[in-house]
Amino acid sequence: MKTILLIEDDTIMRENTAEILELASYKVLTAPDGKKGCALAKEVLPDIIVCDIMMPELDGYGVLHVLSQDPKTSSIPFIFLTAKAERSEARKGMEMGADDYLTKPFEDTELLKAVEVRLKKLDNLKKNFARDVEGLNEFLEHAGGFKELQNLSKNCPKSIYNKKQVVFHEGDMPHFLFFLNKGKIKTFKTHEDGKEYITDIASDGDFFGHVALFEDKPYKDSTLVMEKSEICKIPKEDFLSLLYKNRDVANQFIKMLSNKIEGQETQLLRLAYDSVRKRTAEVILNLKKTSSQKVDGKVALQITREDLSKIVGTTTETVIRCLSDMKEEGLVDIRGREIIVLNKEGLEAIQ
Repeated sequence: MKTILLIEDDTIMRENTAEILELASYKVLTAPDGKKGCALAKEVLPDIIVCDIMMPELDGYGVLHVLSQDPKTSSIPFIFLTAKAERSEARKGMEMGADDYLTKPFEDTELLKAVEVRLKKLDNLKKNFARDVEGLNEFLEHAGGFKELQNLSKNCPKSIYNKKQVVFHEGDMPHFLFFLNKGKIKTFKTHEDGKEYITDIASDGDFFGHVALFEDKPYKDSTLVMEKSEICKIPKEDFLSLLYKNRDVANQFIKMLSNKIEGQETQLLRLAYDSVRKRTAEVILNLKKTSSQKVDGKVALQITREDLSKIVGTTTETVIRCLSDMKEEGLVDIRGREIIVLNKEGLEAIQ
């Protein structure tokens, strides 16, 4: 059952609107003003929010602004309710990022249709699209419906990068959003003593290079191709225009940034507190999730011991010793450069 948060200061309007939605089998939560509505939205994370514009304490614009600043609530579909005399004000709300608005008084069917359309669109965005160019096109189509979005995805140039080829260097200015259709890319930082530390590995279906685009500053790291890769290069201007025009696409990238920051924080904590053996096991398990290589029906990782050590944050010799111990314990098998995962649960249990 989908949950709808209704924020409306008029008691009769709030009760009547809630009854209509409940009769349509929605779970309805209500709030009498903007402040209580914001607090409730952050607590329950409803599937959609229906909000009046003119309210005491905090008006509808304030509610939309507050919730759009929080990654957890920024992607929740938002529908404004407005009186006829305020119709021009509703357009202001749309420009701020609202998804739709209804003019009071409205028919029951108008309300239900607006809610149904937004929820359907949200479900489409949550679909697991194929992580390739076709999936990218499908995502963009469901995300907006703007003709320029379709052209952006279909016309983005595709480049072939060979192994050990650099995509961009630390200090370069960003000009593209990169989409990795096929292949594997490592992102790394170079210490002043010349040592590298791998901060991320991108695989099929990943975006990369977007952090510098948002900041409009030089790249803080470099990227190197680990295996022959096909990369789509979306021009910076087209991508930023897409974000400004399409709230759903913007929300997806906000989530990506939030996940990236959370992942980096977790990685730093592990470097500080986890044993080398545990870090090695966790890196192997993470790489396993994105590997399509198999040997005898088991997932096989193709990564040099040097690169593995740069992700783990230790020396190559230490990683080799860890892998040797894991092989003796039957957790992994080693065949040349390939690391074959034999016992996922055993790797997860390492302390």
